[in-house]
Amino acid sequence: MERHYIEVPGQGTHELPPLLVHGIPEDASREDLVARATVLVEQEDMVAEAAPGSMDERRFDLALHLTDQYLGLLQHWAWGDSVLEWIRQCEITFETTSVLRHLLSQDVWPHAARSSFVDLLLDKDVPTPGVALDRAVGMRLTFRQPPPIDCCSNQFLFFLNKRLAGTAYETWAQMSPGSTAHLPPNRFHFEIHELRPV
Repeated sequence: MERHYIEVPGQGTHELPPLLVHGIPEDASREDLVARATVLVEQEDMVAEAAPGSMDERRFDLALHLTDQYLGLLQHWAWGDSVLEWIRQCEITFETTSVLRHLLSQDVWPHAARSSFVDLLLDKDVPTPGVALDRAVGMRLTFRQPPPIDCCSNQFLFFLNKRLAGTAYETWAQMSPGSTAHLPPNRFHFEIHELRPV
């Protein structure tokens, strides 16, 4: 589908706030998460009967896999939280810049929406190692705070979190009328900084 870009007055490039990407909190230690995932595996009786000597190994392998799935969830949530905060900062920048102010107004056709900023990140090929931006934003829209691993079922971690995050993003992106247009990537500049967890 062909994208329609908003016409930004003038010829120059507009500077947007930096995207500050937060990492996974340091208190999410892998060892602790594996121990908690092991409890989850035992509580949900997730391992089918096997030879007595291999049961512990199978439980541990499944706990490792659950931990990896959960760490992926945390990484997506952290990116989504960072992107939504960046969008808020960009909205402030648009509101305080006379040339850009009208571009977010729903009284103007076509206008940009909050999801246009996510599309701008995609158009500018922002490096997101292992993170799908739509899923990341959807994960943050779904959870105000990242859920602890103890609150996640194995079904959620294995199958449902991708679908849930994707649906949340699609619903959010479609909240704007169909007149929403995209922000031209060549007219905007911003830096990306990865912040170390404290």
